[in-house]
Amino acid sequence: MSAVYINPYTDFGFKRLFGSEASKPFLMDFLNSILPPHHQIAELAFKNTEQLGLTQNDRKAIYDIYCHSITGEQFIVELQRIKQEFFKDRTLYYATFPITEQAKKGKDWGYQLSAVYCISILDFYLDITSSDVIHTIQLKNQHNQVFYDKLTFIYLEMPSFNKTQNELTTHLDKWLFYLKNLKDLQMIPNVFKNDTLFQQAFEQAKIANMNREEWARYEHSLKTYRDNMATDAYLAKVSWQEGRDVGLKQGMEKGIKKGMEKGIEQATLSTAKNLKTLGLSTDVIIQATGLNEEIINQL
Repeated sequence: MSAVYINPYTDFGFKRLFGSEASKPFLMDFLNSILPPHHQIAELAFKNTEQLGLTQNDRKAIYDIYCHSITGEQFIVELQRIKQEFFKDRTLYYATFPITEQAKKGKDWGYQLSAVYCISILDFYLDITSSDVIHTIQLKNQHNQVFYDKLTFIYLEMPSFNKTQNELTTHLDKWLFYLKNLKDLQMIPNVFKNDTLFQQAFEQAKIANMNREEWARYEHSLKTYRDNMATDAYLAKVSWQEGRDVGLKQGMEKGIKKGMEKGIEQATLSTAKNLKTLGLSTDVIIQATGLNEEIINQL
């Protein structure tokens, strides 16, 4: 069965849904479903993602959108397919770019900053021991009180979101369901049919609505996505096999060593028992076997 809607986990798909002028209302609605009431967005503008300093390796795993609201809040919205080493460090590092660019030249600037939000849609599990889908991180003191509320990291752990369309209770639930299931849907689910914005979002995601150039770009992006997925699967399989082989080897070595140690122990006890039967003194048996007096007396 042919796909009806694009895969939002591709670079092209993610940017088409959230990163173009035509899709700006979708991004604003999505962000407003996440943000607190005092940072709701009335309008936003896109910024050049080159300012974030993403490396070539980053771009294979991360699709990003950089924007700001008319009231000054800065937003990095990214979709990350695979977990990288030092993932949290990288997120913190990228958060410094929208912070430092707020610096104003001249002596009148008093270091006042606008809020920065880093919102990451993750296609993997965080190493946090909970089943939460949404992880909100801020700077807090030792009493678990927010120390600074202008830097917020929000991680959306997509593998943990398993609601059906009949279980969607919030607006954010609808967006998460949309993102996770879009590529597999053949029609608009009933839960979205009375929502004009989501109807428009589904139309934006229809493959049939793309022109030839857009379709070619999407196919290229989809191929890259599939190649990366295949590579990830292969590396995971090799890693598992190598780990299994090492584990088996270590287990065998440990078993042999343990068996030898057990055999030596039994042989020593047997020798001591025979020497005792022959009437040799405890001191002689201790010198011959290395066993202590208590063990010899128990034989």
